[in-house]
Amino acid sequence: MDKATPEATGALSVVAPRPPAALQPQHALFGGDAQPFVLPVCDHYAGNERFLLKALAYQAQIGPVFDITADCEDGAPVGREREHAQMVAAVISSAANRFGRVGIRIHDISHLHWQKDLEIILPAAGTRVAYVTLPKVRGLATVEAMAGRVNAYAPRGQRIPLHVLIETHGALREIEGIAAHPQVQCLSFGLMDFVSAHHGAIPASVLSGAGQFDHPLVHRAKVEIAAAAHAHLKVPSHNVSTSLRDLQQVAADAERAAREFGYTRMWSVHPDQIAPILSGMQPTHDEVARAARILVAAADAHWGPIEDDGVLHDRASYRLFWTLLRRAGAAGVPIPEPARWWFFGTG
Repeated sequence: MDKATPEATGALSVVAPRPPAALQPQHALFGGDAQPFVLPVCDHYAGNERFLLKALAYQAQIGPVFDITADCEDGAPVGREREHAQMVAAVISSAANRFGRVGIRIHDISHLHWQKDLEIILPAAGTRVAYVTLPKVRGLATVEAMAGRVNAYAPRGQRIPLHVLIETHGALREIEGIAAHPQVQCLSFGLMDFVSAHHGAIPASVLSGAGQFDHPLVHRAKVEIAAAAHAHLKVPSHNVSTSLRDLQQVAADAERAAREFGYTRMWSVHPDQIAPILSGMQPTHDEVARAARILVAAADAHWGPIEDDGVLHDRASYRLFWTLLRRAGAAGVPIPEPARWWFFGTG
C-alpha cells in the first residue's frame, strides 16, 4: 500500500504557525488523562550475537521503526545461560545500539536461571534496556513477582516497562488485571504455547494461515487480549507469522491482525519479515493524509467541531486521528505538512 509523502498532500504543503502549547492535541484532547502507549509496529526477536548485530545494523539503516528483543529464553543455549546473558548485556551496552530500542526476553519463572538473567543484564545495561518481556506467566501473581525482581535489579529509580506474553490459560483468565498493572506496557500473544496448552484439542493447522484467525478458541484469545490492552491504554502485540519464505503471507497476516483484531504491533523472527510487517501494520497513505488534514483544520478551529468532506468531526474522532498520527510516526510513515510542523515541531 502507498504511504504518505509530503508531495502527496496538496494544499497541506503550506506551513502555518504552530498552535500554542495549550492547543496542542496532547493537551487539548486529553487534558490530564493518559494517552495510549505507542510503540514501533514490529518486535523482532534475535537469539544469538550474530543475529542481534545484524538486526541492529538494519535498525541503524532504516531507523527505530522496529524494536529488537534479545532472546534469553529460547535463544540461550542450554548450560550456557550465563554466557548468553553476558553477551546480551554487552551488545545492549555497545555503540551498535544506536536508538536504545532493544529489550530482553528472560526465562520463565519456573526456570532456574530467570533471576540470573536479570542479575547479569540489568546492573550492566539496565539504563539501555527498553523493556523486559515476561514469558509464560500464569496470572497476575506471576507478573507481580517477576516485576518485583526486575525492579530490584534495575538501576536505582528506574521502572523498566514490562511486556507480558499471554500464552497460558491462567494469563488469559486474568488478562484484565495484567493489563491494568502500571508497569505493563504491552500484551503479546504467544500462539504456539497457547495452542500447545490445549494438548491437541486445537489442531496444528491453526498455527499458520487463516486458521490462526478463524478457530474459535484462538479467535477468542486474540480478541480478549486486544480488548484488554486497549481498555488500559497498552499495546497489543500479535504473534509471529510462521511463514518464513512467503512474505506476502506475512504481510497479509499483519494486515489482518491490525484491521480485524486491533493489534498495533507484531513479532518478527526473521529479518525478511520486518518489511512486510511494517507494510501490513502501519497506517496507509490515505489514512495519514486524512488524519493530518482533519487535525490541522480542527486545531485551527480551537478543536471545535468541523466538517470534512461532508462528515462531522469532533474531539472523539480527533483523538482517534491523533493516535493514528502518533502510530504513523513510530512506524516511520512521513507526516504531511503542516501537521508535521504543527504537532511534532519538525519540518
